[in-house]
Amino acid sequence: HIQDPASQRLTWNKPPKSVLVIKKIRDASLLQPFKELCVYLTEENNMIVYVEKKVLEDPAIANDEYFGPVKKKFCTFREDYDDISNQIDFIICLGGDGTLLYASSLFQGSVPPVMAFHLGSLGFLTPFNFENFQSQVTQVIEGNAALVLRSRLKVKVVKEHREKTPVQNGIEENGVVPANLEKEVGKQIMQYQVLNEVVVDRGPSSYLSNVDVFLDGHLITTVQGDGVIVSTPTGSTAYAAAAGASMIHPNVPAIMITPICPHSLSFRPIVVPAGVELKIMLSPDARNTAWVSFDGRKRQEICHGDSISITTSCYPLPSICFRDPVSDWFESLAECLHWNVRKKQNNFAVEEEE
Repeated sequence: HIQDPASQRLTWNKPPKSVLVIKKIRDASLLQPFKELCVYLTEENNMIVYVEKKVLEDPAIANDEYFGPVKKKFCTFREDYDDISNQIDFIICLGGDGTLLYASSLFQGSVPPVMAFHLGSLGFLTPFNFENFQSQVTQVIEGNAALVLRSRLKVKVVKEHREKTPVQNGIEENGVVPANLEKEVGKQIMQYQVLNEVVVDRGPSSYLSNVDVFLDGHLITTVQGDGVIVSTPTGSTAYAAAAGASMIHPNVPAIMITPICPHSLSFRPIVVPAGVELKIMLSPDARNTAWVSFDGRKRQEICHGDSISITTSCYPLPSICFRDPVSDWFESLAECLHWNVRKKQNNFAVEEEE
């Protein structure tokens, strides 16, 4: 039986009580929508609202006397320090697509349903307009909404142990605590959950990138060029589309492999089944190292002996739809990417009979 994407609906086992509100930082245009939403959630719906601490440090929020009583009801957290993964019933994002990617990064396991309002620059993943937010939020709280389960990638980076200068409190030199850091004898292992893509590139080097790609343990190709993108269907409309790949609906179970400026006329993007394990390593004769990033974050160098293992995660991101998964996706293609926009061809003029 093949499931109809339109049959995926939001269902609450019990009424939601806590909501995480994610607001784009350093954007003055979002201050008023953020305040209106928080007042509505706390006073009209009696919800427990979680907000990142740095959002409330904005002077326009900190100095607002009217907003003060509302702000005192908030629960605050800090990224990389506080674990809120088991305390949130659903998430509301205010901003562009980056806010949804950020929400994904906060939950390395199961992700609560995400309602994303289009208040940014692109808005491919944010289908809701803020004008009628009260009725739309109420529908979500009542469980009257469609869902699309956006698959994520589970990524494991294994690095050969190298001598480093000791750092205090387990924080690296750039001040960032590694995600899910584990130690093995002579190895360092980091794990990430990725919504859009894993990008392996040549970094600052002027030489071609030279990396081997394995699929379930078998060498399938060597990438010579600027790098390679491994993306989810959600990420197929992001960097992969810019690199010439096809666009895949998020309900399709797949992983995309897209080369970046390959030095080959026949290296076309390919789609492999979800569930296979990809492994990327520097080729033994590579002239330079490579660099990897995860949804544009946590960028780090990959040296000889290091490896990147990628497979489909068992923790997708449930994204709440404005209408349904198919209508939302095609509307985003038309509105954001102007897909197949062309001046219509004129028809033949019908000659009048004499």
